[in-house]
Amino acid sequence: MSSNPGRKWPWIVVGGIMCVVGLSYWTVKKALDNPVQLSDLDMQDYRHFEHDANAIIRNKIAFDKKYELTYVTETFKADGAVVKFKLLTRDGTPVDDANVTLRLTRPGTHEYDMTVAMGTVEGGIYTFETVTLPKEGRWDILAQVNIGDDKRYLNLKADTRYPNVFEY
Repeated sequence: MSSNPGRKWPWIVVGGIMCVVGLSYWTVKKALDNPVQLSDLDMQDYRHFEHDANAIIRNKIAFDKKYELTYVTETFKADGAVVKFKLLTRDGTPVDDANVTLRLTRPGTHEYDMTVAMGTVEGGIYTFETVTLPKEGRWDILAQVNIGDDKRYLNLKADTRYPNVFEY
């Protein structure tokens, strides 16, 4: 290449095009290597949640006016995790006839999702069967409670490394 400015611009254009093509390839490769996981907020896909968000919020408010749902698990460990919820009416009467579904999942992946079977219900305390978790660390505890027409979702964050700590 000579010092003539008229001969440099084709090389600059070719270099720019090669850079754009290289970055485009890198972007597509990263996207394929790290697929997007669908949200399981309130135990449903994000499209359903976005479509019915107002109804879900109204249901939660109506449920909370009638009932008090509390997470009462003593300790959350990877080997032998037991999950317990306490369900009472607002006047303190235990509710034993609710339909409660429980799912344990890791944040950001559906690889370790597990639905936990109902164990016992006594005095408004719903105890789910003991499960062994495949990995230590953070877990989402997703619950859906149905009592007649009343419906409530609960999403808790727990960590097996800190078994007595949870987050609503």
